[in-house]
Amino acid sequence: MTIKKAIYKRIVLKLSGEALLGREKHGIDLEFCVSLARQIKEIHSLGVEVAIVVGAGNIFRGKLESGNFGMDRSVADYMGMLATVINGLALQDVLERIGIDTRVQTAIEMHAIAEPYIRRRAMRHLEKRRVVIFVAGTGNPYFTTDTAAALRAMEIGADVILKATKVDGVYSADPKKDKSAKKFSKLKYLDVLKKGLKVMDATAVSLCMDNNLPIVVFNLMKKGNIKRVVLGEKIGTIVK
Repeated sequence: MTIKKAIYKRIVLKLSGEALLGREKHGIDLEFCVSLARQIKEIHSLGVEVAIVVGAGNIFRGKLESGNFGMDRSVADYMGMLATVINGLALQDVLERIGIDTRVQTAIEMHAIAEPYIRRRAMRHLEKRRVVIFVAGTGNPYFTTDTAAALRAMEIGADVILKATKVDGVYSADPKKDKSAKKFSKLKYLDVLKKGLKVMDATAVSLCMDNNLPIVVFNLMKKGNIKRVVLGEKIGTIVK
């Protein structure tokens, strides 16, 4: 039997906060987190070095909350960054319970619960087969966790960003609202920017374009999809 090999050596897995909702309406579905951790263990066992950037939409979304209630945007964004730390710690817990050494690195220092983000230390953890979870975004307001994922991917020399979503790729319109929406299997960075497609925010896409870093958008809700992407199967949408 032929054993398939991963086509990527080092990846950044971008998880939205909503991904951690699972079947819950708010907060964290720990049962789903355990399932996700097992999928990460699958690719880790293939020799892939895994870094994760996690959002906070399941708890608090700075831009939305500042718009709804008139809260100062910087304050709201910092609150959102702190919420990513909660998600990161939850992921660390489930990963370590299934035997994966994990480190959480935060862009906002909080020594009691996480390491400060240090690029060379993060790369050393990856080389030592530890999963690294990056939290608190970039540490700056007005930047999304998408931008944080692109930035960290460049810094650690990742081969690809895997953008995990609840749909099976990028569409010309919202497939839940428009049945005629077309799914793209491949896209160029400029197409994403010109058409305003919801892959990642424009800053993140521009960073990836400037540094020729591919983005694969795929459905996280289907078990085994992370492994399929890493093995090079044609699922989701690739932007390059």
